[in-house]
Amino acid sequence: MSQSIKLTINNQAVGPIDVADGVMMIEFLHEYVNLTGTKFGCGAGVCHACTVLVDDEQGISEVVRTCINGVERFNGKRIRTIEGHAKQNSLGEITALSPVQEAFLEHFSFQCGWCTPGFVNESTALLERLKRKPIAKDQVEKVIEDALSEHVCRCTGYVKYYAAVKDLILNTKGLTL
Repeated sequence: MSQSIKLTINNQAVGPIDVADGVMMIEFLHEYVNLTGTKFGCGAGVCHACTVLVDDEQGISEVVRTCINGVERFNGKRIRTIEGHAKQNSLGEITALSPVQEAFLEHFSFQCGWCTPGFVNESTALLERLKRKPIAKDQVEKVIEDALSEHVCRCTGYVKYYAAVKDLILNTKGLTL
């Protein structure tokens, strides 16, 4: 059996595409639309390397794991993958990284980079939440811990990821009170 899938990925309409029943979203991204930046880590939804952002009509993002969710969950939705964060010109060339990506580079936050897409998506969603509802400066570390604590980095890059997000939050106007 198959199903017809139609969605928006990184502001690009995709589909309708006939997809076999039981296909996980990570497989759809890799095999059907050739977006391989989202990483398959554990296959059980534990490491969070495979996360993408699902945006609702109000622009509020939900972080969703793609290795444990079938593609049908995303049918009709707007999603953002790691490939959608950097600014690109009309030729598809990257012209500027997102603030989160820049902060991770400045802090040398990753080694192998396998977990980075999940950290970028989760951190992006956190910044978007803080733009809508700023927090007190003394709450920054707790909010970062709450947002990133379930992400697994096998190269022990946590300290640098957390430091990058903390610096970004504290130095971005409007995120703290």
